[in-house]
Amino acid sequence: MGEVAKDLASGTIGGTAQLLCGHPFDTIKVKLQLQPVVALGQAPKYSGAFDAVRQTVGAEGPRGLYKGMGAPLATVAVFNAVLFAVRGQMEALLRSEPGAPLTVKQHIACGAGAGVAVAFLACPTELIKCRLQAQSPSSVSASQAMAAVRYAGPMDVARHVLKVEGGIKGLFKGLGPTLAREVPGNAAMFGVYEATKQFMAGGPDTSKLGKGSLMLAGGLGGAACWLLIYPTDIIKSKIQIDDYRNPKYFGSIDAFRKIMASEGVKGLYKGFSPGVARSIPANAACFLAYELTRSALQ
Repeated sequence: MGEVAKDLASGTIGGTAQLLCGHPFDTIKVKLQLQPVVALGQAPKYSGAFDAVRQTVGAEGPRGLYKGMGAPLATVAVFNAVLFAVRGQMEALLRSEPGAPLTVKQHIACGAGAGVAVAFLACPTELIKCRLQAQSPSSVSASQAMAAVRYAGPMDVARHVLKVEGGIKGLFKGLGPTLAREVPGNAAMFGVYEATKQFMAGGPDTSKLGKGSLMLAGGLGGAACWLLIYPTDIIKSKIQIDDYRNPKYFGSIDAFRKIMASEGVKGLYKGFSPGVARSIPANAACFLAYELTRSALQ
């Protein structure tokens, strides 16, 4: 099996593990991100992450935490296969000779390049996922966009967007902030992951690290990613569920200004706790599954 095929297979397994571990956290994150601003003195729909979990499970059962997973599950193989395959090819280009270790800076560059590639896959998937997550029975008023339209599932979202919101272009609504999320996010994730591994291994040879070390490095890499790009993710989500006919936001800068004007800095960190909480176990599972699969295929 060639190196690209190994990265594709390993990335697929890693991405599946990441999604299964992290999707419930992601659902709560999106619900908190998209709940409307309330007038002074009024209580928000969700008082926090635990309240959002309680209301979601109460209204829909545990399956409500996995709402919108169909779209990312259908594409997770492609998404993570591309992420790790592009990263692997960039690593090969940057190596002075086959098998030579890379510096942390080179790993950061590889992560950034892989982020460009996966942004074009992530954008339509994220749009579908966010719209489904935002419209659950426990949050039907989560946004003006969702007040007008109800979706039966991922394919229904895609059909509606293609028919009503400008065809293929509509599925790539929010591509700008998606790129602004994926490029620095993956640069930070892979950079911290490799730096942590090299620190624990005492040098560039990390092949002897155990499962616990790989999970720790993966978890820290995921946390670093979300600490860096969380406000960008808020802006992306807001834009992607915005009403097509009567938009509230006219681009990322406009969304940033309006969020700051109405909610202040805290508006850029709605749902931050479940978002970061998700990143640690999800990325720990992803990198462990990737490394174990890659090692088994050698």
